[in-house]
Amino acid sequence: MASLLDGKALAAQMQTELTEQVQALHAKVGRPPGLAVLMVGDHPASAAYVRGKERSCAKVGIASFGGHFPAETSQAELEQLIQALNQDDRVDGILVQLPLPDHLDAVALLNQIDPNKDADGLHPMNLGRLVRGEPGLRSCTPAGVMRLLEEYQIDVKGKQAVMVGRSILVGKPLALMLLAADATVTIAHSRTLDLGAITRTADILVTAIGRIELITPEMVKPGAIVVDVGINRITDGAGKARLVGDVQFETVQPIASWITPVPGGIGPMTVTMLLHNTVWSYRQRLNLTP
Repeated sequence: MASLLDGKALAAQMQTELTEQVQALHAKVGRPPGLAVLMVGDHPASAAYVRGKERSCAKVGIASFGGHFPAETSQAELEQLIQALNQDDRVDGILVQLPLPDHLDAVALLNQIDPNKDADGLHPMNLGRLVRGEPGLRSCTPAGVMRLLEEYQIDVKGKQAVMVGRSILVGKPLALMLLAADATVTIAHSRTLDLGAITRTADILVTAIGRIELITPEMVKPGAIVVDVGINRITDGAGKARLVGDVQFETVQPIASWITPVPGGIGPMTVTMLLHNTVWSYRQRLNLTP
């Protein structure tokens, strides 16, 4: 029976450590780190995520800026706002909550963010730094996966890692991070032929494809480490909603050696790495050594 990779517990521990750091730095510098989260429209899931991020900021002592804007807000208005935040010395991190309304160009907006304030690690310059192995802000979810593996002393060096999913948010940057840690990496996706044949080779299997319980026990190598980044909402016959991942947890857990739960695995780590990135950017901008 696989042991749990408990992201919720690690996130709580990291947030306690960040709280202590922020208190000491605030006293030294005279201001706290600042994070601006911009949300456009009234997407319910996005609203819940943003509220969670703002609560987490308050908990560790990070000041919140930005705001919630009506769905009809224009591209030009948002670009002006981002430029103002780029110039605001109180703001160390900027995040545009996705998805955006259809009339907005998300890529163009993300590219407007100062790379050194890019709290989500999605600016082309930060992705380029990742490719080159240079220091920089890293995408929150992939960084959270790597930090969780590190916490449980799972050495990926030389291991066969299979990344199911190729998004710019998770799949591609996480594949690069695993490669940088000396894993041998295969990227699979929704168009992969005979996906099970690929996943069965994995010592470390990561899935972030957004398909309900796609990964079944016969697709998993015995003793594999299984990291489920998928978050899918399902409703039972009684109308009660719950979250499940991309992995059939109950049937895969007896086969794997380690597994992340959904919820309580990677989700809490994503928010915590956002806070970590904001504090990292704050330190860099003020030349504060760790």
